[in-house]
Amino acid sequence: MPVGGIVPEGVLALAAAATVFTVMFTLGLGIAIAEFRWVLGRPALVARGLFAVLVAVPAIALVVTRALDLPRMADIGIVLMAISPGAPVALRRSLDAGGHRAFAPALQIMVALLAVVSMPLSIAALNVVYDGAASIAPARLAQQVFVAQLLPLALGMALRHFAAARAARMEVVLNRIAKWLLIALVALALIDASQAVVGAGLRIALAVALVTAGALAVGHVLGAPAPATRTAVAITSAARNPGLAFLVATLNGAPPEVGRAVLSYLIVSALTIVPYAWWRGRVVGATERSP
Repeated sequence: MPVGGIVPEGVLALAAAATVFTVMFTLGLGIAIAEFRWVLGRPALVARGLFAVLVAVPAIALVVTRALDLPRMADIGIVLMAISPGAPVALRRSLDAGGHRAFAPALQIMVALLAVVSMPLSIAALNVVYDGAASIAPARLAQQVFVAQLLPLALGMALRHFAAARAARMEVVLNRIAKWLLIALVALALIDASQAVVGAGLRIALAVALVTAGALAVGHVLGAPAPATRTAVAITSAARNPGLAFLVATLNGAPPEVGRAVLSYLIVSALTIVPYAWWRGRVVGATERSP
């Protein structure tokens, strides 16, 4: 499903795979399995977080795209991103913004696992809305989620559990490498997507910004009461997974307009999250420093 990118597809795919694997493995090095006990004692918070990510965001996207009367293919691209949860870099952004050290990883893992079920169900529901015939095999989704997120995260967590000292030394080095890889990937994505974003138009950019702002607001409210859990739910809700969206679009032969909408969502949403992440980093940091 070509969308008119500037960077060769193979280069961007390799950079994305290397970056995501390194980021998730490095995050795993900093996560202690024992921390998940905190999450097990808060089922209501978990339920609210999953509702925000898996149900509220797609609903917001449907409302916004209908209200702005977008072209059909752009509408489909935006909604496709909205039903694609669990962006791999969302956990990094959440933790950097002060997201809860135990809850943010647990929410990311649960969302990634549930995407294997939620996306086929969402696609079946959207076929009714759009009078379409799209589909996705849960096995393909599971493969994508496992390789890109769960495997490197689990490897990092296992190394920390069985060799904590070595994991701590590796985390320091890999954190620097992961940050530079992320910067390089963002630069490549901006270069590659610039024409697609411009070509998509201002109404599509506005729609993405509104959906992302709505996701942040809903996640912030449902993540209450702690500032750190609000941040975790908000950013996990707002950051969607372009890998899963492109997988569905490609397997169903979607036209290039859908791909352009997905790329626009990726760039505009990332920019929309920046001020929220900056604000939450200051709020959570101030809370932790207070007596």
